[in-house]
Amino acid sequence: MIDITFLQVSLGYIFVIILLFILNRRGIKREKILLFATIRMTLQLIIMGYVLIWIFDTDHVLITLGVVLLMVSFSIYTIFRKFKNDLSLKLKKVVLLSLPLGGLPVLFYFLWVVIQIEPMFNPQYIIPITGMIIGNSMTGITLGLSNMIYAFKHDEEKIVAHMLLGANLKQSTKEIVNNAFDQAIMPTLNSMLGMGIIFLPGMMTGQILSGVVPTTAILYQIAIMMGILGSVSLTTFFVLKFGVSTFFNSKFQLQK
Repeated sequence: MIDITFLQVSLGYIFVIILLFILNRRGIKREKILLFATIRMTLQLIIMGYVLIWIFDTDHVLITLGVVLLMVSFSIYTIFRKFKNDLSLKLKKVVLLSLPLGGLPVLFYFLWVVIQIEPMFNPQYIIPITGMIIGNSMTGITLGLSNMIYAFKHDEEKIVAHMLLGANLKQSTKEIVNNAFDQAIMPTLNSMLGMGIIFLPGMMTGQILSGVVPTTAILYQIAIMMGILGSVSLTTFFVLKFGVSTFFNSKFQLQK
């Protein structure tokens, strides 16, 4: 693998300058967020790099599991922050349970049954793969919730009409849940459609750059995509299935 220095990395920031120039010329007020995102990304990744070195050297089960728990917790917090006042307390509880319930079994199945890592709590495998699986699950839940909340805000009359005609809660909300689930899994499906021909995914590219044989990198990428697909599907399904009832009271009336 070719070593890269801080000086070489700094040369890449030329593209930030180019984008700043474009934003300024076009009158698009995004300079502050671009600079903030660039600085934050740089600092976070540098800090995480040194933290990972310490975690890998320490190689302790409790520390590894603690990092996994932290990543799951931060993902849930990010979802809550994304929707702010749009999530009821009941719906927050659904999200709080659905992400670990759908994501963690897939994660550990992938690590211990598919890859069969040794030792079982090897942080070198657990931490980066957790990031990919939980991160994609967070995106899926966010998309699913966004579409479901939008539907309940704008299709209230349609839902009420269904229920007045005798449809139960499941029948009245089936289309909403199906559409929300469809939108949530589409980014993952689109990625799968384009892999190998349109683009090489990050995990595979990183392994190839580090000297791994391309065929081995391909097998890892296929496996991790199956894990991501499973986790996104399960976590989003749980959130939508159990979350839809939180929009109704005990008398099956839509809550304002």
